[in-house]
Amino acid sequence: MNYYNKNNLKQYILASASPFLIPAVLGSTAVLLGALGAHALKAVCTPEQLQSFETAVRYQMYHSMALLVLYCVPQSASVKLTERLWLWGTILFSGSIYLLLLLKIQFHAISLPALGLITPLGGILMILGWLNVIRFKRT
Repeated sequence: MNYYNKNNLKQYILASASPFLIPAVLGSTAVLLGALGAHALKAVCTPEQLQSFETAVRYQMYHSMALLVLYCVPQSASVKLTERLWLWGTILFSGSIYLLLLLKIQFHAISLPALGLITPLGGILMILGWLNVIRFKRT
């Protein structure tokens, strides 16, 4: 039997990874981006852009902490769904704001309305994740 095939390797990596890896990466990048916003972006962003950036960082940090707590509760299908909703919501919400701001800074007048539609979609996913918490069972 070949233990080094692609599926076994993927399962091994997923099984051996710390469940806290995702909140650790989200939290550390939120701190890094927050520092970037507080120092480097003030010179190149409008106050409105900086406020949007700070909102993205704040929501990313909120959801990294929420995921950290989520990994400490007994796992169930509804917990896994909440994890996915929060993770993808954060990636879409915060990530689209970061990307929009980066494109505006780098290319000045670029406008991507389609990318702006991703932000509320991410927000909706985060809200659905919070509403899904209602389904958690008490143990």
